[in-house]
Amino acid sequence: MRCSPLKTMLTVLAAGCVLVIQAPIAAAAQAAPAGSEWPRHGLDSAETRFSPLRAIDTASVAQLGLAWHFRFDRPRGVEATPIMVGGTLYVSGPWGVVYAIDARNGRLRWQHDPQVPAGKGMHACCDVVNRGVAVEDGRVFVATIDGRLQALDSSDGRLLWSTPTFDPELPYTITGAPRVADGLVMIGNGGAEYGVRGFVSAYDAATGALRWRFYTVPGNPAEGPDGAISDLPLQALALPTWQGEWWRYGGGGTVWDAMAWDPELDLLYFGVGNGSPHDRDLRSPGGGDNLFLSSIVAVRRATGEYVWHYQTTPGDSWDYTATQHMILAELEIDGAPRKVLMQAPKNGFFYVLDRATGELLATDKYVPVNWASHIDPASGRPVEAAGARYPAGQPFMVQPSQLGGHNWQPMAWNPHTGLVYIPAQENVGFMMKEPDFRLEPGRWNTGVPNPPVPPDAAIIDQARQSMSGHLLAWDPVRRSAAWRTPHAGPWNGGVLATAGGLVFQGVGGEGLAAFDARTGERLWQSDTWLDILGGPISYELDGEQYIAAAAGFGSSIHLSSSVLLPRRGGNAAGGVFVWKLGGTAPMPEAESLPMRAAPPDTGSATAVRRGGELYARYCMQCHGAGAVAGGGIPDLRHSPYLAEASLFRRPLVEGLLAARGMPSFADTLAADDADAIRAYVVRMAHITRTTD
Repeated sequence: MRCSPLKTMLTVLAAGCVLVIQAPIAAAAQAAPAGSEWPRHGLDSAETRFSPLRAIDTASVAQLGLAWHFRFDRPRGVEATPIMVGGTLYVSGPWGVVYAIDARNGRLRWQHDPQVPAGKGMHACCDVVNRGVAVEDGRVFVATIDGRLQALDSSDGRLLWSTPTFDPELPYTITGAPRVADGLVMIGNGGAEYGVRGFVSAYDAATGALRWRFYTVPGNPAEGPDGAISDLPLQALALPTWQGEWWRYGGGGTVWDAMAWDPELDLLYFGVGNGSPHDRDLRSPGGGDNLFLSSIVAVRRATGEYVWHYQTTPGDSWDYTATQHMILAELEIDGAPRKVLMQAPKNGFFYVLDRATGELLATDKYVPVNWASHIDPASGRPVEAAGARYPAGQPFMVQPSQLGGHNWQPMAWNPHTGLVYIPAQENVGFMMKEPDFRLEPGRWNTGVPNPPVPPDAAIIDQARQSMSGHLLAWDPVRRSAAWRTPHAGPWNGGVLATAGGLVFQGVGGEGLAAFDARTGERLWQSDTWLDILGGPISYELDGEQYIAAAAGFGSSIHLSSSVLLPRRGGNAAGGVFVWKLGGTAPMPEAESLPMRAAPPDTGSATAVRRGGELYARYCMQCHGAGAVAGGGIPDLRHSPYLAEASLFRRPLVEGLLAARGMPSFADTLAADDADAIRAYVVRMAHITRTTD
């Protein structure tokens, strides 16, 4: 629904450290040829991810070979889109560590470690990932998991300034890439599942001073205005759409990923996430649309002043975030050119909006959807299916699931084909109200229970078959799919489109692949053995075109549902892979997972069942559904602590590994609870051993 108007030595720094490997980098070329660099997260401020380079095309792509690769110095999830400016690739790895790499040969120039405390990882719902940096005017901007926005000297990585964007004791995190626009750096945050209140902030690029902040949900009315630019729209538009005491739960609405900027209109667009808890009946008893949850919001870049919003999922109860990638483009609609914003959010509908006013121009299902029949064109509101809000005692199998028809992995736009290329997926999710819900501050609080994976190999296989992924070419003018190319698994990477008539995408379990932009035919593939989730990029140096991508195991699905993926990975560190025509560098060999024999399975059916429930509630988000881990987190099935019950209790109840980021659950779990969880993990170790 729409509302219009209203940048050898080790230097230790107070907020991090920089490792300089070689001489400072030469200054960036002042007039690099168009398309030869990749200066922004989505290439340009419109986030099109369309490279005008064409040396690598449908005829020559078969000659593409690895030019070089660079390995990070630590494991965990990798989701970054690299930036290439002045012959240097700037890329972030786990924990927000920044690497500056020679784009010609992969040699490290400098490295910055923000030294995030390990314990902060417990607040990262979807791994300690970082989706990238921003680079402008000789500065590299990065946001850390614990909420610091930092500016580095692009030539040597020196810390120029560091600004806290939130209290690190609160369960906020940052995984998104900052955006820089005309002297301001914009960043949001995450943590809705842990009970926070969302906002997006703008900082002075030269000094790090806060310029404006926009809160996305109202605070406690009794505490009065926040003194933010968003006070007026919060009071006039949002406050009436909330009921009860939502502020006790945080409210959610975190701006954890997508942004775009229109320099002509000087409007900044950002997507807002889900509510806290997910179930609207908990956070806002009595109903309401709960603005600005699951909305696209337009504000004035310089001030943060509200201009318009469009809410994709009013009163969201399904984790249908609108934080997915947004693209600005010009389309001919009804015979007239329109400046538009396009998004394929989680809820399964593709939206085309007028980016000046927020007017809904088109919306259609791009994947199977059952929670709503359609979007009413007059009101812009979804027409919901009966039972979709899973009333008490009535579970609902919702499609798409909380994973969405499209998640954070970026899509791309090709103005030559007129198609948007989407890393789409099909899935269903079981949703019901959590019996006897209680708020546990700083922990997972969705109001929707995680069903435990039963110790049954056949059911696990059935679950795998229920999820699928594909590359979708969507025509936003004809409002239909031009083609779909299926993939082996549901969780695939972001997309790059090129003037060479190609679409590059990371394919889960298969590395990087190239497809014909007009037909979807797969033309080339290179198995990195590490998954590529962030967007690939293209750049040109010395007359040669390169394709680059960051790779690694991690992300929400590698952590929580690795058992469902074609390839799980393990503790292998990720890195950057770069290809060019005639490249002959050898691909590194895959690293094998450590294996340890499981202890005897002596747990009773009751203990295993109870342990499964507790595991799903407290352990699954990090150690994986069915105790099958992926992405750098220890696999409990092969843990030395599993050998005896007394050993297993030590990390879980006694806090033995707290300094390494494993918190104690002594305030929630007793010794017999830990024993039940161990019984479940032992059972799953025996059930799933043939799948590793």
